[in-house]
Amino acid sequence: MHTPIDLAARLATFNEAWQPRTVALFNGHDVMVAKLRGDYHWHVHDDTDDFFLVLHGRLDIDLDDGETVSLTAGQVYIVPAGVRHRPRAIEEAHILLIEPTGTPNSGDPLTAAPRRVI
Repeated sequence: MHTPIDLAARLATFNEAWQPRTVALFNGHDVMVAKLRGDYHWHVHDDTDDFFLVLHGRLDIDLDDGETVSLTAGQVYIVPAGVRHRPRAIEEAHILLIEPTGTPNSGDPLTAAPRRVI
């Protein structure tokens, strides 16, 4: 593929919060965009790190040790595997995620958002 991926255009195709959309594949990983509003639930990814790049807005990530990591546009944070966390966005935030294909966004396949490719 020789066409750049326009992340803003892809984000404009949906409104649902906490429902990542795969926009590309990278070495067995999904490159995804998502819109976030409000609080997500506490969860953990036992076997994978959780990569967050904020494209727009502000994202807070509460960690199990009581700390909160605050990110604004252009900032990245990686939650290490096995660390319980809760992402939240008071106002709508747009993010880019990179995860091994098949990783449940909730940490649990039973409660994960379905994989959607756009």
